[in-house]
Amino acid sequence: MTIFNDPPSLFIPVQAGRASEEVALQIEAAIVDGRLSPGERLPSEREMQSQFGTGRGVIREAIKVLKQKGLLEVKKGSKGGAYIRRIDVDNVSESLALFLKQHPVEPEKLIEFREVLDRTITQLVIAHASQRERDDLMKEAFRLEAMLKETEPDLIAISELDRQLNIMLARMGRNPLFEWVMHAIQRGFSSYDYALYDNKVFREKAAANWSDTARAIAKGELMRALAFVGHHYVLLRQCIDENAALTNEPDAPFLQEDEQ
Repeated sequence: MTIFNDPPSLFIPVQAGRASEEVALQIEAAIVDGRLSPGERLPSEREMQSQFGTGRGVIREAIKVLKQKGLLEVKKGSKGGAYIRRIDVDNVSESLALFLKQHPVEPEKLIEFREVLDRTITQLVIAHASQRERDDLMKEAFRLEAMLKETEPDLIAISELDRQLNIMLARMGRNPLFEWVMHAIQRGFSSYDYALYDNKVFREKAAANWSDTARAIAKGELMRALAFVGHHYVLLRQCIDENAALTNEPDAPFLQEDEQ
């Protein structure tokens, strides 16, 4: 006599009271540990009601919560249902950027972090980037310098190009973790380097420094590139000190909030 065993259930019954929260936590855990993969469809509402031992309203509330967190997407039609969403770099960056905005730290700590990050990325770029990528970076850095030398520079366009240059540099390092972090930093801290470009004296120095850095990277000159990276943060510190002196405030306000 052959005995057929039912396949193991993906979920376990939940307790009444905070049922929708427990359902959401179980589904999220299944996504995190790989039991549910991106693009995979969740069991039907009826199946989940049976597995969780709860009603349709609880299941729908849990799905709503997970959709708001960006973990699920709900499709309609013949192939409708709740599907596991693939989290991309923009989702991660937006969340981290929001966290950084809500938990401000003192300017020197931010500068210290950015300098260490940029120095590490620069080393990775010189080790892994192709010559074509390095040349493209230099070309864009020269374009930024030319834009900053205009009589009335478009600071919004300049800020965007600066952001793209930083992300481009991080991508060239061939380590996605650094690229993801840089995306988040550029979203959350975008106004910091912008402060350099808002001052004509620092604007010209910062632009020339970007070109010098890119040129050294293109030539594979690691120590020169790192020296120029360090000089960028010397300029930023000087800019902060000057702005703070003008406003009689120890911490320049432009470092405590993002661009409006």
